Amino acid sequence: MDLTYEAKYHQLEEQHWWFASRRDAVYDLIQSLKLPPTAAILEIGCSGGPLMLRLREQGYTDVTGIDVSASAIELAHARGVPHASVMDGAALEFADARFDLVIASDVLEHIEDEAKALREWTRVLRPGGQVMVFVPAHAYLWSEHDVVNHHFRRYSRTGLVEALRRAGLRPKRSSFWNAALFLPTAAMRLTKRLLAGGPATAANGSTGDLHQFAGPLNRLLLGWVRAENFVLRHANLPMGVSVFALAEKPA
Repeated sequence: MDLTYEAKYHQLEEQHWWFASRRDAVYDLIQSLKLPPTAAILEIGCSGGPLMLRLREQGYTDVTGIDVSASAIELAHARGVPHASVMDGAALEFADARFDLVIASDVLEHIEDEAKALREWTRVLRPGGQVMVFVPAHAYLWSEHDVVNHHFRRYSRTGLVEALRRAGLRPKRSSFWNAALFLPTAAMRLTKRLLAGGPATAANGSTGDLHQFAGPLNRLLLGWVRAENFVLRHANLPMGVSVFALAEKPA
């Protein structure tokens, strides 16, 4: 991602409604797996480590994180997150069958060789282990935000599931996420594309759709998406700005 965007990302990732509600969704899904506290968990794209901190606080004792950004790992270490290191998500430096769970939230779209990355994630999973992947949804929502983030693609629900299946994984569940903002996001991005009359570009210093909101608005959006997260515990969502899938490595 652009350096300007990354600096803004690290400044906001702990409290911003999008990141906080996404971590809640990921954490809820982890809890639904009923993993023992000794389960080996790998977070690919751990950034400054807020999810790792939460998992450790909840008693998980074997949590590892990697990120391609050295500044992100420096921040994780400064926050007291151990076992976080700089590493390419498509070339993991771990032994085969090392982990029970691999988490990749908004990572796969950054990797040009999707198949290679998924093979690596499958390789480090133990038989019966699971992978949880969140990605941006819908190619027609491509915007300046994707350009700033250096995305290679956005995904359909079917496309994500099929990519996991091709990597030798057995999909167990898939759903959209953040349905509440799907319609306004789609309207805004499609209108911008129509007015621009061409592919999305990004100005120097742009942070895409990453904006800091005043406290009350941030809390409102956070509460809104957290309510959706509660629904997601029991049912899949038919639309959303993101899509996720949970898949298992055959025993």
